[in-house]
Amino acid sequence: MRLALCNEVLRDREFGEQCEYAAALGYDAVEVAPFTLADDPLQLTPERRAQIRRAASDAGIAISGLHWLLLKPDGLSVTSSDATVRRQTIDAMRALVALCADLGGRYLVHGSPLQRRTPAGVDVSTAADWIADALDVASRAAVDANVLYLIEPLPRDETDQITTLEEAIALVRRVDSPALATMLDTKSAALAESSTPEALVRKWLPTGFIRHVQLNDRNRRAPGQGADRFTPVLRALIEGSYDGDIAIEPFEYAPDASACAARAAGYIRGILEALDSERLEAESNGGDESPAASST
Repeated sequence: MRLALCNEVLRDREFGEQCEYAAALGYDAVEVAPFTLADDPLQLTPERRAQIRRAASDAGIAISGLHWLLLKPDGLSVTSSDATVRRQTIDAMRALVALCADLGGRYLVHGSPLQRRTPAGVDVSTAADWIADALDVASRAAVDANVLYLIEPLPRDETDQITTLEEAIALVRRVDSPALATMLDTKSAALAESSTPEALVRKWLPTGFIRHVQLNDRNRRAPGQGADRFTPVLRALIEGSYDGDIAIEPFEYAPDASACAARAAGYIRGILEALDSERLEAESNGGDESPAASST
C-alpha cells in the first residue's frame, strides 16, 4: 500500500513545494485535486502537464491519481436539466481521464457531490440514468487510458445520488466496464453506512469492487484527530491483500494544514508499523494472534 496525501491540504504552496513537503513527511504519493492546478485544469498544456509530473518525480514522490474532479471549471454537472451542460461535463470527464494518464496517475475518484445532486424538477431515476450514461463514457475513456474511474459513495447531507457502497456497486454492475469500480472513504462510510468501514472492507474487497481507500475522521479532520479508530480497517486491508493506495483526505486542518498533514502521516505510519510487528510476532509464535495495536 502506498500512503498518499490529498494535495489540496497544501494548496497554498506551489505544487513542487507540496510534493517536497509530502515526501519529507513520509508520503509515497500525492492525490491531486485538479482545481489546485489551474482555474480550468482542462486547459493545462502538454508542457505544463509535463512540468507537474516532473515536479513530483524530482521530489521523489508519485502522483497516485485525481479526485474532486468537477469543481472547476464552474458550471459542470452530470445531472443538470440542461443537456448542453451534461455534454460539457462528460467532455470534462473524458479530459480529466487524459489528464490523469498524462500525470502518471492510476485512478480518478468521482466524488463532486454538488455536481451530481438531483436538481429541482428532475426525477431521481432520470438523474440516476444520466449519471450512468456519463460514467459509461468516462469508463470507456479510462479503458483506453489504462486508468481506473472510481465512483465515490457520499453521505446524504452532501448528495442524494450514490450514498452507500451497495448503491455504488449496483451502478458499477449496471455500467459493466473493467475500468469502473468504487472506493471506500472512511468519513462517508461512518456517516452513511450501517456497517463499519472494517466490515465493508471484509465484505467487498474480495469482490474487486473496492479499488481505493481514503482515510478521514467523521468529524472531517485527519485520522487520529477524532473518535474514529483506524487500526481495524487497516488490518482488514492488509489481511485482504489490498495493494492499492490509501489517501489522507481531511477537510478541516487542525491546528493548520502543514501540521495536519504531518500528524496524519505519523499516525497512519505508526499503525502500519504496529500491525507489521503484530504480524511478525504472530509468525514467530506459530500463528497466534497478538493484541498489538488493537485499540489504536
